[in-house]
Amino acid sequence: MTSGALPPVLDAAFLRELLAAADGAGRPVHLLDVRWALDGSTGRDAYLAAHLPGAVYVDLDTELAAPARAGAGRHPLPAPEDFAASLRRVGVTEGSHVIVYDDTNSSPAGRLVWMLRALGHDAAVLDGGVASWDGELDSGDVQPAPGDVQPRPWPDSQIATADEVASGEALVIDARAPERYRGDTEPIDPRAGHIPGAVNLPFSGNLAADGRFLPAAELRRRFEDAGIRPEQDVIVYCGSGVTATHDVLALQQAGYSSVRLFPGSWSQWSSDPSRPVATGPTP
Repeated sequence: MTSGALPPVLDAAFLRELLAAADGAGRPVHLLDVRWALDGSTGRDAYLAAHLPGAVYVDLDTELAAPARAGAGRHPLPAPEDFAASLRRVGVTEGSHVIVYDDTNSSPAGRLVWMLRALGHDAAVLDGGVASWDGELDSGDVQPAPGDVQPRPWPDSQIATADEVASGEALVIDARAPERYRGDTEPIDPRAGHIPGAVNLPFSGNLAADGRFLPAAELRRRFEDAGIRPEQDVIVYCGSGVTATHDVLALQQAGYSSVRLFPGSWSQWSSDPSRPVATGPTP
């Protein structure tokens, strides 16, 4: 099973094609709903009220992350055994397509899609989220048949450590809002500022005015204008490893292949007093 069959981001028309093919005995399609916000204003209640037919709810805080800890950040990656158990709970089967959506900016969905693709599963974000679906919506809970996914270790080729970020051997991208990058404000983490040398490319810049991803060619121009070369090793971070996956998927959508996530992100870096901090608008 490879992650190459699906692009990182697809639209509702593409999803309908996948669902039609599945009805014709094609590869199974699993729909997963990852509505989430830091303030708890969205999530399971929104899912129960209205979701894509057959979609199963996934809780980001408990199923897509291990408990927060200073040495690993606010949303550490879960243990492979725990993530596989969560995937089995929501019905994911080997060799299937997994389409994930949310109701905000695709970063919660992006977290799960990045995790799946990093492990070789065929997964994509539904561009525009639940609002992009022009068909009927269902309400209530969906209890799928258990899946059969087995644990797979998180690959080094997809993940960067704090030491690798600090080495200066890769181009480091900060996906947070400019005011947090500059250090003007820090509402969550121990220190304000950014990792020295990191370039600020807020994930929101990947989106058009309608909240959907820019076309691949426009995304590529965005990254080229920032000086990112296709052959470069790129590492992306954010506050806690959620919105950074938006930049990772956008880079992959634009054709960049050597892109890794620093899962602990700023929440890990800023909690370690031995790590230097930069402030201001430049790397």
